[in-house]
Amino acid sequence: MNIPYLDLITGALSFLFTLLIFSYAIGDNPLFRIGVYIFVGVSAGYIAAIAFWQVLWARLIYPLMDASTPALDKAFLAVPLLLAALILTKVSPRLAGLASIAMAFLVGIGAAVTIVGAVAGTLIPQITGTINAFDMNAAAAQNVNMFEALFNGAFILAGVIFSLSYFHFGAHPQSDGSMRRLGIVELMAWIGRVFIGVTLGAVFAGLYSAALTALIERINSLINFIGNFL
Repeated sequence: MNIPYLDLITGALSFLFTLLIFSYAIGDNPLFRIGVYIFVGVSAGYIAAIAFWQVLWARLIYPLMDASTPALDKAFLAVPLLLAALILTKVSPRLAGLASIAMAFLVGIGAAVTIVGAVAGTLIPQITGTINAFDMNAAAAQNVNMFEALFNGAFILAGVIFSLSYFHFGAHPQSDGSMRRLGIVELMAWIGRVFIGVTLGAVFAGLYSAALTALIERINSLINFIGNFL
């Protein structure tokens, strides 16, 4: 048996951390916590290194130090530098209020990016996909029967409408003082729950399948590592 030292070290560490994580099967214990703490620490360190070298250094510090950078660009770079300095004031209780300026800017930008991403990356593609489901020309090009294409399109449209009905919270006061939705809305909301339940079940099955695949890969790696010594 001739195993390179690097492969031996990486294999031993992989074997060790796999056992540490698997120890959660007997309950929360110090070994599992050690493994989680190390993973979190390594991930945080990696993210910090990436943020420094690929963002702060490459896009802020180096351009400010580079003599070839135009003066106007340096003036614009002074804004994020100032905001970064304001965030550092949170370490001082007296100056922590100054950091709220930078935090408000970050939260506003983050909210704007999230909204645009949700609209452009989720809402519009879903609307377009629902409309395209009734495109008979595309169905004919794919040799799909017209009635089958119409059924699929109608099913998708029904799922969208019923699922959105589930989140309709407009209600009217009843004679007993309670607030209830209209009967037709309640029926549509109930059907929407069925669509949502099926969707979440499919998502859970996909996550479970991915986790099971990872588990099989880990067990296989353990078997291969032990087999190198037999």
